[in-house]
Formats: sequence, structure tokens, C-alpha cells
Amino acid sequence: MSRTAPVAPYPLPHDRTARRLEWAFLPPNLRAWIERKCGSPVVSAISQTSGFTPGFASVLVCEDGSRHFAKAASVKAQKMFADSYREEARKLAALPAEVPAPRLLWHLDDDWVVLGTEYVAARTPHRPWRADDLDALLDSLELVADTLTPPPADLALDAAEDDFAPLVDGWSAIRETRTDLDPTHLAEAEALARRYADVVGGDTLVHTDIRSDNVLIDAGGRALLCDWNWPVRGAAWFDSFAALIGPRGEGIDVDAVIAGRRLLRDVDPEALDINLALYVGYFLAQCELPVPPSSPHLRDHQRWQGEVCWDWLAERRGWS
Repeated sequence: MSRTAPVAPYPLPHDRTARRLEWAFLPPNLRAWIERKCGSPVVSAISQTSGFTPGFASVLVCEDGSRHFAKAASVKAQKMFADSYREEARKLAALPAEVPAPRLLWHLDDDWVVLGTEYVAARTPHRPWRADDLDALLDSLELVADTLTPPPADLALDAAEDDFAPLVDGWSAIRETRTDLDPTHLAEAEALARRYADVVGGDTLVHTDIRSDNVLIDAGGRALLCDWNWPVRGAAWFDSFAALIGPRGEGIDVDAVIAGRRLLRDVDPEALDINLALYVGYFLAQCELPVPPSSPHLRDHQRWQGEVCWDWLAERRGWS
């Protein structure tokens, strides 16, 4: 897998992007409930500081030496994230065993939404991205597409065509704020993005949030996918293409990757351009919104992804 010049250095500390609740700040009765589920008192909690959400997410080390992974959010104080965890529990419970993902072991839905999943001795992908980690991720995404076409019927997933509709809402703001970009090229990109419904449909469960902080590489080199909060029913190639944004930005020759991958090599190039334009419209609009206090690095992350996608689209379209 060859490399090219990086678009721009990733501007964030990869493993320190989240402000999360700590174990000591969970209510005592909730900590006691979690310890009963773990089967042993918790002696330490290792907070997972990657990602962009403020919910509790820690590896729990217990007195008996066992380790567990738990996530929690308050229904009252963190409703959006509690709703997300509730959906994640529902999705995880329905995933077939063949899907490369940590298994759901238990969950609570009360004043707090809590998920307990199996602990996996693993790491996140190296950043900048390396070929072996990207290969492992794309291998797992191919397995996911094979296993989840069609998706489990009881999930009742939204169609990608419907779910992605809000992603094109930001183009008027982009035209106003990005006066540094050629207006003719912006108009072409917007026209491409507005054709998204022609290409994103399908009958595969699509994760929709594939990036390095949602991936674990285990000791055997296998990639596991985490954070199954908002999957949709869509095109089998969608996640594999999304997985290339970070690697492209950090200098991996993704054109060579596309040519060698069975989910990507036969996709109409125009469909890939449409998808890139959809990403451009979403990321370049979102990055201009106010910075949420619970996620101080989110907008910089979105800005970098938007610039990577714009550069990639410009190259593919032959824009100077």
C-alpha cells in the first residue's frame, strides 16, 4: 500500500479528545449495580478519552482481576447521549455472533442508561494510519457487509436515503463562509451532493460512523467495530469508503486501496464523487457551528475531515 503527501496533519490529540464522566462521579447506587453485574468490586476505572461524547466510558478493573467495559449516560442530564446508548444496546443485542464487535453482556435503562460489553485486550489504530491497520479494518467491513445483508429484520432500520437527507442542508452556509473556494467548483460539489439518494441505497446494515476511535485492533490483528449507535440500511460499500477519509488525509494512497477492494473496485466513480460531496457539505457546514462545551475538539475534527474530502474530491474532478 503506497503513500502520498498528507493533506494536512491531523490537528487533535488522537487519544485525548473527549471530556468524560469519571467512575467516582457516578451515583453510589449505580456504581453498586454495575459492580454486581461485574461480580466483583471495582478497584480502578480507566477512562477511554478518545471520541467526542461526554458519557461515561471506562474499562473497569475488578478486585478479582477481571476486566469489563461499561458506558453510561444520565437520562436527565445527558438525554441525547442516553438515547444514543439505548439505541446502541438495541443494535448490539441484534448483531449476529459473526459480526466483529464486542458483545453486549448486560444493560440498564432507568434514570441512567448503562451498557456492559465484553472487555477486549486491544488498541485503537495507529495514527497516522498504517497499511496493516487499514487492511484489518477493511477486512472486517467486508465481513460485516457479508453478514448483515440483509440486516436483522427486527432492527427496523431507517433507509440511508431518508437518514442522510439533513446532510445537504448546510450548502447555503458553505457558499457564504467559504469564499476562498472557487464558486464554480462549490456549485458542482453541491449539485453532486444533492444526488446522494441515487447512490447510497441498498440492503446492507451500514454502521455510518467508521473512524479510528470507533475501531479496536486485537492481539491477533483483527479489527473490531464499536459504537453501533445509528446504523442504517444502505449501500454495502458505504462504510469501506468512509473508512478511507482519515487514511487519505494522512497520506495513504487510497486510489490503490479502492482498486484492490471487492466492495469498492466496481463502484461507479461518479457514485464515489457524489458520496465525497455529501461528506464535504456535512463537515464544512458542521465545523462552523458553535463548539459544544462537552466536546471541545469536535469542530476541529470536522473541519479537518471536510478539508480532506474537499481535497480528494477536487483531485478526482480535476479541479485546479
